[in-house]
Amino acid sequence: MQIRSKDTVVVITGKDKGKEGKVLTAFPKTGKIVVEGVAIATKHQKPRQAGVPGGIIKKEAAIDASNVMLVCPKCKKGVRVGMSVLENGTKVRVCKKCGATIEA
Repeated sequence: MQIRSKDTVVVITGKDKGKEGKVLTAFPKTGKIVVEGVAIATKHQKPRQAGVPGGIIKKEAAIDASNVMLVCPKCKKGVRVGMSVLENGTKVRVCKKCGATIEA
């Protein structure tokens, strides 16, 4: 999975198609990510302790990483990502449209 936390992504399919947001958390084992402002789920929560209010809570749900594309900082568009090895041996993500390296 080439999407990491703090990346900017654009949703390419589903009810939130076209929305752009920052990745809050990434779950590489399951291939899912949580994007801010995307896939809002409502949860009805009961008050558990005195002083903790109950009510309807809205929070972001996890979506599949294949439903988003990484936004290239140079192109400002959703792009496919490749991997490249630099001279010093470190692997970096590379935009397949313009060839710019994508920093995490």
